[in-house]
Amino acid sequence: MTAPSGSHIYPAAAPRMEPVLVGIPEGWFLMGSASGQDCERPIHRVWIDAFLLAATQVTNAEYEIVVASAECSPPPFWQDQNFNHPQQPVAGVSWFEAERYCQWLREQTGRAYRLPAEAEWERAARGNLEQNDFPWGNDSPQSLPNYAARWQTGPEAVAGYAPNAFGLYNMCDNLHEWCSDWYDPSYYAISPERNPRGPEQGQRKASRGGSWRHHVKVSRCSARSSIPPEFQYADYGFRVACSIE
Repeated sequence: MTAPSGSHIYPAAAPRMEPVLVGIPEGWFLMGSASGQDCERPIHRVWIDAFLLAATQVTNAEYEIVVASAECSPPPFWQDQNFNHPQQPVAGVSWFEAERYCQWLREQTGRAYRLPAEAEWERAARGNLEQNDFPWGNDSPQSLPNYAARWQTGPEAVAGYAPNAFGLYNMCDNLHEWCSDWYDPSYYAISPERNPRGPEQGQRKASRGGSWRHHVKVSRCSARSSIPPEFQYADYGFRVACSIE
């Protein structure tokens, strides 16, 4: 697929309420990294039940439907030309607004939309490449097409490059993605083996994925990040998950 240009002229797409969902199969995987940050240790075996995850980060076009309904507020960068193309991911949404978006989707569709747990996100990002650094393997991000020219003034349009093995786009780049978990850097030492959901409480919410505005644009699959849930940063967005019932 052809990558979007730096001019932010992207192909148009009809707004849709529900995202395109990808099935993530149940299974075991090794979560964490021995060579990453301390919070990524210890590597531990985790079972994840099958679930659905959006193929892309929530776009401005998708989020605009909820803004128009007055259920969610426009984020701070809504009118900024570097952030407001319909096919760019919505940026600057707080965790609370992302959670409200999922609630709205549940109310409209009757389906169990929610934010993904950290363990679900990492399972999906790896795409069955056990303990590889990135969704495509271990080659450096600099080996990606057009790497040096990407992410100059904001996030790219979603799905501009190849997906991972599960069919998910931008899993480790573009924007940090909110997860449902409270963040605890020591959680892996006590994490349950099956479907971990994070601590019961905390001060910061977990996030995953890369950032268009960092020197290191693409994160490793196991890399963890976090900020307080009320923050609205220009490199924070989200994608939705859906439980299989």
